[in-house]
Amino acid sequence: MADILYKYKDSVYANITNKCNCSCTFCIRSLKDGVGSADTLWHQQNPTTDEVLNAIRNYDFEGFDELVFCGYGEPTCALETLLAAAKVAKEEKNLRTRLNTNGLGNEENGRNIVPEIAKVIDAVSISLNAPDSKKYSEVTRPKYDGAFDKMVDFATKCKEEIKDVKWSIVDVLPEEDIAKCKALSESTGIKLRIRHFT
Repeated sequence: MADILYKYKDSVYANITNKCNCSCTFCIRSLKDGVGSADTLWHQQNPTTDEVLNAIRNYDFEGFDELVFCGYGEPTCALETLLAAAKVAKEEKNLRTRLNTNGLGNEENGRNIVPEIAKVIDAVSISLNAPDSKKYSEVTRPKYDGAFDKMVDFATKCKEEIKDVKWSIVDVLPEEDIAKCKALSESTGIKLRIRHFT
């Protein structure tokens, strides 16, 4: 089995599924098998909820105060595992929890999942990737029609129930696109983090 938990920079990450509803042109999955301390993040078979919970319970988090749900798949594609794992991380390990997501979890699960994740997730980082629907579809190649608007709606719903919500983009976007992303951030009141592309 691939690593369920791995260290990257100053955080511990939970790789709970390889399933994803996007096929991003820049996805690191197409470049290498692992990240950080993980030799491989490719699960031959996605871990069960119990396997993820056992990994968290048996992991030494000394020196770390946060668990980030982010691996080689979209965490909300394994929603029940995500919710159970975040609950254990908070209640049994006293960790802050963060969800890194593409923001299409409502579409994936056929309902508004924000009230559920708000109970166990302290922070949400949503990959904005592009400033408008056309460019977003070209870059992320999502499974769903109208994905950009659905992602924005998800972000807005998160902002209503979770204190720490951010969009993220990488600094390789054209300056014009970055400016448009900043404008969207200001109009929605959702912070924008510009990450360095590695």
